[in-house]
Amino acid sequence: MKNKTVFVACDTSDLKKVKKIITQTKTRKLKIIPKFGLQFFYSKQGRKFLEKIKEDFWLDIKINDIPQTALSAIDSLKDLKKCKFITVHASGGFEMLKTIKQHTKKKNKNLKILVVTVLTSLNNKSLKEIGHIKNVNQLVSKQAALIKRSGCDGIVCSAQEAMMVRKKYKNLLIITPGIRLPGDNSNDQKRIMTPKDAFKNKVSGIVIGRSLTKGNIKNNTKKLTDHLNKWSKVVRFVV
Repeated sequence: MKNKTVFVACDTSDLKKVKKIITQTKTRKLKIIPKFGLQFFYSKQGRKFLEKIKEDFWLDIKINDIPQTALSAIDSLKDLKKCKFITVHASGGFEMLKTIKQHTKKKNKNLKILVVTVLTSLNNKSLKEIGHIKNVNQLVSKQAALIKRSGCDGIVCSAQEAMMVRKKYKNLLIITPGIRLPGDNSNDQKRIMTPKDAFKNKVSGIVIGRSLTKGNIKNNTKKLTDHLNKWSKVVRFVV
């Protein structure tokens, strides 16, 4: 599985736990870089830690606002020198996505803009409850077209929609959360898949959190490596 990326989520506000995840997932077989969400970013020590971190990371904060405010939010993160990926939300609309991408292309061409579509905690019933008339596949397909047109680098959707997106957009980065090792609890995720099956669906990268970080991290890392090595000998890990 050459050139595949695995993002491992550090979903905690506990700095000691974050450092433990980074340390205990280190292995000769895998390269690990942290992915941080709102929980850690908003924590007392989180922002300061990200200013000084030496590893590349993904800041998963799902920016969603009017174009100028969203752009100002992006600019406020310029001191995070090792941030290589950042998420914005498709519901912010075409102008927001286009404005952000055009700006970052000039200011920081190495920063990848990933656009979140339908959260993996939602399903068709959930979409109806919040007023959508389209089902998950229809909405992701519509948003994928918007993302491609905006020039953003990638889409964040579940692995269940990945093949549909890949057939239309060969060069778009497709990152899929909602990943669980075989036998693991789905927790609050509704649209899930195993790492191996997700890569079979032509994704560029996967996000895995609790399957790796809950319990014995070293053992979980080995389980993940073994699971993927049954399909491929080469795995690149990005947390």
